[in-house]
Amino acid sequence: MRGREPGALWRPPWRPGQTLLLIPVVLIVVIVVADDLLPYGVHLGPLLATAPAIAALSGGPRTTGAVGVLALLGLLVAGRRRGGLSTLNHEVQIISLVAVTGVIVVFCVLRERRQRELAQVRSVSEAAQSVVLRPVPPRVGPLRLASVYLAAAAEARIGGDLFAAARTEGATRLLIGDVRGKGLASISDASLLLCAFREAAHRHATLRDLIAHLESSLTRDAAEPDPMEFFITAALTEVPDDDPVIRLVTCGHPPPLLVHGRQVLMPQVEDPAPPLGMGECDPDDMVVKTFPYETGDLLVLYTDGVVEARDRSGAFYPLAERLRAWPGGDPEALVRYIHEDLLAHVGGRLQDDAAVLVVERLV
Repeated sequence: MRGREPGALWRPPWRPGQTLLLIPVVLIVVIVVADDLLPYGVHLGPLLATAPAIAALSGGPRTTGAVGVLALLGLLVAGRRRGGLSTLNHEVQIISLVAVTGVIVVFCVLRERRQRELAQVRSVSEAAQSVVLRPVPPRVGPLRLASVYLAAAAEARIGGDLFAAARTEGATRLLIGDVRGKGLASISDASLLLCAFREAAHRHATLRDLIAHLESSLTRDAAEPDPMEFFITAALTEVPDDDPVIRLVTCGHPPPLLVHGRQVLMPQVEDPAPPLGMGECDPDDMVVKTFPYETGDLLVLYTDGVVEARDRSGAFYPLAERLRAWPGGDPEALVRYIHEDLLAHVGGRLQDDAAVLVVERLV
């Protein structure tokens, strides 16, 4: 192993914020020196109030207060060299600088308190997401999985989009959905559906029975009793271990895409079931479609926040077209590709939550 240079042990790490902290110090020195060189009638002392304001951009209350004290010392030096410390003009400047520094320090204290509160909220949000929207396992039966959740709000960690995978006897069941509505009610309904799915996925023999159970749970316990205000679009998929097919039921949700070699196929689903939670899902009327799903195929499940994302010209994100341009790889690589390409399409900021679940059949 190559050793370090002796000086490297004592070299402090440089951070961008240190540059901003040097600016007010240099500014104070420049103002004091310039004030001494200018004619007697020109005084730059009032400009020293900008030093603590600049320090507040990257420093805390202590650093800002220290810069304010340094600016005050600079003002006293400049005033003494001109022999005017006892004049009313200099007294007003001193009082003004102390007052401005005090206000800025109070602002820094309030800002740090707000940042601590925001950090706590984010911590709670991340904990809630880990409980409600658990990460899918990388391997379930003969399947390899990867997922991504993109929140429209930069501060958010959880919303109304959802996905889950559950192992049953001889098969794997997958769920992806989107709660209509926003706020805490949508998160509550997403949690309700996920809990019902995880509890019942292995208990019901058919997708029809499972969807009937989910419908019953939502209509009974949904946070919003009005079905026109809150409902959930969903797609449920069953992948048997010993049969290279997919069984699919869509409840008002966009059908998944299937990447087969260099082809991107969209299963045609006639007469999709109504969204969950509206009390209109009749198991006898549900159409369960069966499609080929061979070894190496990638199943891409997504919410409408993906395909309805617009660029600056208003064009929707062409998911199927972008999948055809994908160079290939495993589910993790495809999820990463969609993530980066989607954000590039919208210019870095989504207007709606989006979720993607990619599943590869290994055998």
